[in-house]
Amino acid sequence: MASLRRSIVASVLFTLFGGPGILMVLLPWRMTRFRVTAGWHEAVGCVLIGLGLAPLLESIARFIVVGRGALVPNVPTEHLVVSGLYRFVRNPMYVGVALVLGGEALLFWSEGVAIELGLVALAVHLFVCFYEEPKLTRTFGEEYRLYQRHVGRWIPRLNPWKA
Repeated sequence: MASLRRSIVASVLFTLFGGPGILMVLLPWRMTRFRVTAGWHEAVGCVLIGLGLAPLLESIARFIVVGRGALVPNVPTEHLVVSGLYRFVRNPMYVGVALVLGGEALLFWSEGVAIELGLVALAVHLFVCFYEEPKLTRTFGEEYRLYQRHVGRWIPRLNPWKA
């Protein structure tokens, strides 16, 4: 129970005050003050934000419950998470963040947030390729390599992968 509590607290703190909170709330607020610009893009932006929050929140919960860990390196998952949205794409959390940023760029009609999206996408891609995937391969070995062969890094499958 203490381990579950620790995972929940670490995930909530990291989400609010770490990566997602900084990328999706603090930086866009600093650039836009969350001023909505009316137009066709307002509705599309709201839809993208909703579509992005869903995989982000689902992934956080799945890391805690299934992976028995958190999003932060000092509380790593004990199990490789290959269920839920992870059956369709290996990085639903990052895809969710990108959708939120794209939605914010449209909702606030902000060139700055669009540039942030591009920079975040590049940084996340490099992080995944050069740190996260090698670490997962070292930690989970053949189980992760099998998963990599069947589930794409960024482009979701149409049908869920069955391990």
